[in-house]
Amino acid sequence: MNHTGRPQDLPLSNPRADRVRDVAKLAGRPARLKRGQFLAEGPQAVREALKLHQERLAAGAPGVVTDVFASETCLDRFPEFESLAGGTSARLATDEVLAAMADTVNPQGIIAVCRFVDVALEEVLDGGPRLIAVLCQVRDPGNAGTVLRAADSAGADAVIFTASSVDIYNPKAVRSTAGSLFHLPVVVGADVAGLVAACKARGIGILAADGYGTLNLDALQDENARRRLTGGGPESVYDLAAPTAWLFGNEAQGLSPDELALADHRVAVPVYGAAESLNLGTAATVCLYASARSQQPAGITA
Repeated sequence: MNHTGRPQDLPLSNPRADRVRDVAKLAGRPARLKRGQFLAEGPQAVREALKLHQERLAAGAPGVVTDVFASETCLDRFPEFESLAGGTSARLATDEVLAAMADTVNPQGIIAVCRFVDVALEEVLDGGPRLIAVLCQVRDPGNAGTVLRAADSAGADAVIFTASSVDIYNPKAVRSTAGSLFHLPVVVGADVAGLVAACKARGIGILAADGYGTLNLDALQDENARRRLTGGGPESVYDLAAPTAWLFGNEAQGLSPDELALADHRVAVPVYGAAESLNLGTAATVCLYASARSQQPAGITA
C-alpha cells in the first residue's frame, strides 16, 4: 500500500493470467467447495463483506475476505474501500481482468474473494432466536437471495437452507442478497425433520407458508392485534409474537406433504386480486414481516 492505502503495484492486466483464472473458477461450485471460498461482486456486496471482515478481526477472529481486486475508477468513487480492505491482499486490476474474474458481464469495478460464512445449526438455535426463515428445496439462486435479503430486512435471526436447496454461494444468489449474506447467520445443508425437532425442543413454533393453508395470515394478524389491544380475550390460534420458524417451499411445487406435516400450522397469504398466487420472495417477505411486526416490543397501539 502507498500513503493513501491504495495498492501500489501495477494493476493486474492480463485476463489470462493464472491468478485471474484461479479467481474465476470460484464461479463454479466444485472450486467453491474445494476451497471454502466464494466471490462477492460489486460495491455493495464487497462493502458489507469488508465490514464483517473488520468486525471479526477486531474481535480476534479470522477475517472473512482474503483478496480484493478493484479498478482505479472504483477506488476513486468509493475511497472507503482503501481502509476497509486492511488485512486483505488488495490489488488493482483493469476492467478486462475484473470481467474475466467475475460471473457478471459488468462487475462494477470490485471483486472480493471471501471465506464461507455459514454457521452450525446448533450455534443458531442455542442463541435463542425469535424469527427464522427456512428454505426447503428452493432451487433458484435469485429467489434464495431475495428471501435472505427479506429476512435480514425483517430482523430475522437466521436463514436456514435445507440440504436440497440451492448453493447460497452461487454468484447470482450472493448478488441477490445485496450484502445481507454478511449480516445474519446462515445455515446450509440442514435436514428439515431434524431442524424442526430441534426447534420444537426449544419452544420455537413452526409455520408453513402454504397457498392452500386453512389459516389465513391476515385473519391471524387481526386476531393477534385484538389480543394485544385489549390485553386479553380468547387465545389466538397462534401467537405471532412467539419464537417462530417459517418454512418456505420450492418455487414450483411449494412444500412437500412431508414438510407440511412437520408444521404446527399451514398459513396462507390471502390473494385479493386475480393473480393465482404470490411468488416465493413476496410471500416470504409478507410472512416474515407479519411475525416481525408482532414481535416488536412496542406492539400495536390504539
